[in-house]
Amino acid sequence: MEKFVYEYATKVYFGDGAAKEHLAEAISGYGQNVMLAYGGGSVKKNGIYDEVKGSLESAGKKVTDFSGVMSNPTYKKVQEGAKLAKEEKIDFILAVGGGSVIDCCKIIAAQAKTERDLWEMEMTGHQFPTEVLPMGAIVTASGTGAEMNGGAVITNEEKVIKSGMAAAAPRFAILDPGYTASVPRMQVISGAFDTLSHAMETYFGRSDENNLSDDVALAIMRNTVVNMRRLLKNIDDMQARGNGEPDVGFRHGGKWYPEGGQSDGFPGSSAGAPAGRLHGLQPWTRFGGDPSRLLPPYRKGRGREIPEIRKGGIRSGHGRGGC
Repeated sequence: MEKFVYEYATKVYFGDGAAKEHLAEAISGYGQNVMLAYGGGSVKKNGIYDEVKGSLESAGKKVTDFSGVMSNPTYKKVQEGAKLAKEEKIDFILAVGGGSVIDCCKIIAAQAKTERDLWEMEMTGHQFPTEVLPMGAIVTASGTGAEMNGGAVITNEEKVIKSGMAAAAPRFAILDPGYTASVPRMQVISGAFDTLSHAMETYFGRSDENNLSDDVALAIMRNTVVNMRRLLKNIDDMQARGNGEPDVGFRHGGKWYPEGGQSDGFPGSSAGAPAGRLHGLQPWTRFGGDPSRLLPPYRKGRGREIPEIRKGGIRSGHGRGGC
């Protein structure tokens, strides 16, 4: 195993009723003004918005809405959110949604604390923000692991570029399986394939020696496959949804600093893997669904077999890394 330094900044609250039980506690140490960010309004239809806002107000917070965050969030939307955060003197950003809402809020949190253009700062100047607004995430659609890291994928429509950016990792993440109940079948399955793709990035990445990251990736892939099969039979199996919800977060959680700082060091590279390859494509690519089409040729191209995943189980002594 290669040398590494591990940092994990996000506190996770998981379980049925986790938001109602823990939100007030999680946000108590931050300022009064909270930006509540969400997408197209489904959280208002399914009651999540009312429950979250009620918890915030009961905790003495003043809530400012920031709605309309689209899938594949744009840099223009980031600027809109940063402007609102400055005008309303926001102390804390709470993202309620899936990876798109969470990613957008990460970059808003950084842009709101600087007058410099964050895109030019990172992409041209290769400098990264050192001061950000604190933020948290309540996950309503799993699969991306966005709630557990400081990276984000943003589309700059003016420059016709979709790229990863670095900013703020959530201080806490709340994973309540009940909050995913209204997610459509196709999105649930796509999220599972997104999880599978990210775990494979680790498994196929460096190093090729027996190491802990392989074992973790295998466990995550096995759990994903087992619960995906349950969901294919019954999409309303909330235990299966809950079992799979933390998977990709644990794969993505924290920051790994490989020895020598190689971009493809421990625990694995995403650039050449199915989900990673899609980061640079146009906004109409669908995470999860599209990586699922790339997995078979990708695996074949890498020249490795993973019988454990095909069979939905890990057998001791088989496969790269063992278990």
